[in-house]
Amino acid sequence: MSLVLGEKAPHFELPASNGENVKLSDFKGKNVVLYFYPKDMTPGCTTEACDFRDHHESFEGLNAVILGVSPDPVGRHEKFIEKHGLPFLLLADENHITAEDYGVWTLKKNFGKEYMGIERSTFIIDKEGNLSKEWRKVKVKGHVEEALEFIKENL
Repeated sequence: MSLVLGEKAPHFELPASNGENVKLSDFKGKNVVLYFYPKDMTPGCTTEACDFRDHHESFEGLNAVILGVSPDPVGRHEKFIEKHGLPFLLLADENHITAEDYGVWTLKKNFGKEYMGIERSTFIIDKEGNLSKEWRKVKVKGHVEEALEFIKENL
């Protein structure tokens, strides 16, 4: 499935760190920052989550909600949130169906080994549920500010 800017973002329904199932449609009327990351408690993913945490109020001020998605189970998300004081939901995509729908479940290479995993990516979905922006192969440094600036200028 290929994503097209301006068209409807792929629907999802996933278990969330608040104990509920969360759907994209739950956020109609809000901008959604949907970020996919490989694994809770790892250095890059922790830095990215804490950057989103530190800018959370700025996103809220722009009518934007942040949702993090990884293949980790809800229990691990809860520990990650507690350890780092994350004020937004983390969604458990254990079967990587949503990651596949967004095209971020990819072949990765690390120390000569190949495996399937999440390609760090962020998607901005507008108030009507349309895909407004995507970043793939995200480099953590400065990324959250870039996403915030996009929302400020475009939505």
